[in-house]
Amino acid sequence: MVSTGCPRLVIAGTGSGVGKTSIALGLARLLARQGRRVQTFKVGPDFLDPTYLALASGRACYNLDGWMTSPQYVRELFDRTTADADVALVEGVMGLFDGASATTLEGSTAEIARWLDAPVLLVVNAHGAARSVAATVKGFCEFESDVRVAGVVANHSGTDRHRAVLAEALAAAGLPPLAGAIPRETLPTLPSRHLGLVTADEENLGPSILDRLADACERYVDVGSYVDVESYIAGGRRGTVSPLPLGEGQGVRADEGRCQGEPPSPLTPLPQAGEGNRTTLPACRIGLARDAAFHFYYPDNLESLAAAGVQWVPFSPLADGCLPAGLDGIYLGGGYPEIYAEPLSANASMRAEIRRFADSGRFVYAECGGMMYLGRSITTLDGRQYPMAGVLPLDTAMLPRLKTMGYTEVAFTADSPFGPAGQVCRGHEFHYSEIIAEDAESDGWRRAYTVHRRRGGTVGEGLARGNVLAGYVHLHWASRPQILDTFVSRLEPCS
Repeated sequence: MVSTGCPRLVIAGTGSGVGKTSIALGLARLLARQGRRVQTFKVGPDFLDPTYLALASGRACYNLDGWMTSPQYVRELFDRTTADADVALVEGVMGLFDGASATTLEGSTAEIARWLDAPVLLVVNAHGAARSVAATVKGFCEFESDVRVAGVVANHSGTDRHRAVLAEALAAAGLPPLAGAIPRETLPTLPSRHLGLVTADEENLGPSILDRLADACERYVDVGSYVDVESYIAGGRRGTVSPLPLGEGQGVRADEGRCQGEPPSPLTPLPQAGEGNRTTLPACRIGLARDAAFHFYYPDNLESLAAAGVQWVPFSPLADGCLPAGLDGIYLGGGYPEIYAEPLSANASMRAEIRRFADSGRFVYAECGGMMYLGRSITTLDGRQYPMAGVLPLDTAMLPRLKTMGYTEVAFTADSPFGPAGQVCRGHEFHYSEIIAEDAESDGWRRAYTVHRRRGGTVGEGLARGNVLAGYVHLHWASRPQILDTFVSRLEPCS
């Protein structure tokens, strides 16, 4: 059981595309504009929906993943991040029972709901159905007896009569009540969250869209019956666990050490070095690529190193002419380097600085889009090839369709900043690009690890040389905390 009493609600769907993201966003926005402190979460390894949820709630959104991490980790993360919150909303992934396994709850929304002892608000598509909705809900309620469906939201419903029939059908079958029925074409269309989208910001998910979502939820969904915020606040149950500070002004200043360009936005403040735990190493400054091209990071990954003494220093490969001063390492996460390939390539001074930094023997780590940027070139869908940083001996090209998506288990085959060969941890891949040319064994480079895909076998991937490590896989460090212990022990300031 979780130790905090923060009211919580899981918004799950019978499948993808039923509207659970819109409803989760609407509820988060509705509660936030009522003055509630709303802590949001996203089940699974998604990097995009958390940016939407963070914008709706005004707080950083965290991923809860039952396959990449553990029950203890999920509960502790939930405890810590909800300690000063009034309510927690958890958006599910795919259907309620979909995850990493066809036979168990592993990696599913249902698994997280069970671990958190959280009620589930089940979103169904009611278009063209009446009593059949009750049959669907009955199956979801009985499929796993220890997963508690507390209410149903019928999206894409019709008239008031349709709503009444749905409510009657659920009640007659002894099922959870109808918590809401949202008429067709009431919810605004969200911007595409697939290839070609940048992170949510006020240009593609402005206040007007969020308010329309909130208005719809306020009018058509009775969330108060499922999340008793008032009783929680009246009972004075806030703050039972000290949170890791993430408030305004507690991260590294966005312009510290920058040469030019505006601070990246909209991004949550970075965790401050040493906050929440004893500092375990001298203050190390690691540059973190944070702009429109690079922004896919798990906040708790960053916090784990901040707690060990790392000072995250944001910089923009798009806008800055040089790296911040006094860096001991660089971390380039995923994002959309293909969309910004032209300005990234045009910023020759930054590309040269990163190449010199890597050649100096200091720590450089890159995932997915960051790896593409460290390569020799990126070829975009229109066939244009753009020179990149030239650190890695590889070239990448974009594809019109998804190349790889899914959970992965990584076994390091070469020594790296994360420790000696043999370390095993978990992560995921999601990319529309592929490597079209690679000299994996040239000039001291080695395969970094083997990747075991749950559907697709085992392949060699990634590159390592000295203190440089790069690959397509987004690693969740909580899957094997020992790699961080090794990493921290090797992180000594160079200046």
